[in-house]
Parts: sequence; C-alpha cells; structure tokens
Amino acid sequence: MRIARRGVLPLLLAAMVQPALAQQRSITLASTTSTEQSGLFGHILPIFTRETGIAVRVVALGSGQALDIGRRGDADVVFVHDRAAEERFVAEGFGGPRRHVMFNDFVITGPAADPACIAGLGDSVAALSRIAAARAPFISRGDRSGTHAAELRLWQLAGIDPATGRGQWYREVGQGMGAALNTAAAQGAYVLADRGTWLSFRNRQDQRILIEGDARLFNQYGVMLVNPQRHPHVKAADGQRFIDWLVAAAGQAAIAAFRINGEQLFFPNADKPEPIS
Repeated sequence: MRIARRGVLPLLLAAMVQPALAQQRSITLASTTSTEQSGLFGHILPIFTRETGIAVRVVALGSGQALDIGRRGDADVVFVHDRAAEERFVAEGFGGPRRHVMFNDFVITGPAADPACIAGLGDSVAALSRIAAARAPFISRGDRSGTHAAELRLWQLAGIDPATGRGQWYREVGQGMGAALNTAAAQGAYVLADRGTWLSFRNRQDQRILIEGDARLFNQYGVMLVNPQRHPHVKAADGQRFIDWLVAAAGQAAIAAFRINGEQLFFPNADKPEPIS
C-alpha cells in the first residue's frame, strides 16, 4: 500500500502542476490605446487564447511608447499604427519583419457649432488651416502615439507649427485617445481621432465627425516580433504564433467580426503588401 501511495502521489502532484503551468503560458503585447479602448482586444484576444492556450497581456500606450517598450525588450510583440516609426524599429534591428494587419481611418471631430467652419470640407489639411486661422480650440494627444504622429504630419502639410498656439487654442493632454476625446467634449474643441475609438466613445456631448474620407486620414496597423537575438528572454515561439494567427484567416476573420452598433471598426488587410489609399 505504501508503494502504491508513493507511486500515486507524484502523479497527483503532476496533475495539479500541469494546469498551473498551462495557465502561466503567456506573452506581453505592447500596443496602442486605440486597439485597447475601442474594445478590439476584448473581442479577439479571448478567441486566440481559446485556440492556442496562450494568454496575452496587453500594455496599451501610444505607438511611440509601445515601440520603446519593444526596444527595451519589455514586450514580446509590438502592434501599433505609425508605419514610419515601425520601419525605423525594424531597420534598427529591434524586431520584425513588419506585417500588415488591418486598417481604418482617422476623423476630425468637433462641436456641432463648428466655429472654424470645417464641416464637409473633405480636406483634412484645409480643415486644420481653418482651425488655426480661427484660433479655435484643438486638443492634441501630445503623447508620441500613432495618432499624434499623424496629426503632426497634417499640420506640417498645412505649413503650420501648432506649437505657436500651445496653451492658447492648441492644447496637449499627453494621454490616450479616450482622454483626448473627453477633453475635447468638455471644452468644445476639435480633435483628430481614430474612428475605432470614436465609435466606442460614449461621452460625445455635442461632438460630431466633421472631416472624414480624406485619403490622408488612412490609418494602417502593423505587427512585429521583438528581436529575440537582441533580447533572449523574448518568448519568440509564442509571440510568433500570435502574429501568425493575427495575419491568417482566423485572426483576420475575428478582426472583421468586431463591430459596434453594427458598424465595423477595423478592416483586415494582411494579404495586401501596400496600404490602401
């Protein structure tokens, strides 16, 4: 009986330990506030975990900060939306290769009163010029995010340095998209937002989409594995499995299925080598 017990006890311990080890299998994903705050990750990540047994811990920041986390090796995968910065990340040897995942677009929202008279322009650069000329309040994320980078590119195309209005009509919040939208709603200000977060945003007050459909508002998302040769602790196999799932049929279908009030927020395009304009 003692021999039998001795044989059973290790088996019981192994049976107890194995589920615990399985639960510990996870990766860290550095990504943007738009993918988190829109609710996309709440929809797709449980599907991935059910299919693979790999949990995904998300660190949601602006794209620039998410890429910095990848540079430090504090994440296994980076999933962001600032293509120029992503390509620098790969060129510098911090990760890659970069893969297209999905796209949506940016919109410029503002108060229904529209003091700068931008509604219906269809030209985001002309809209920013009017906002600056009217000195109408504009909220910038000011956080090195992909949205912030896109905003700065538009100001540059307009030939305007918004910093000259800082603290007056141009105000930086240094936070994520949700905080910027809340501030804009409270102050009756304009803001550049990704459509996904806007659609999931509830505190709109009298804010409206005033500019949309401009090709310059295209918003591409990309994903990269952090370089395990630079950071040997990176969970390369599980991180690559997440990337492979994300760009394959299952992940692309999960992204396409995510909707709010029947409206699709993100459009998968992993099979397209160049962005759609």
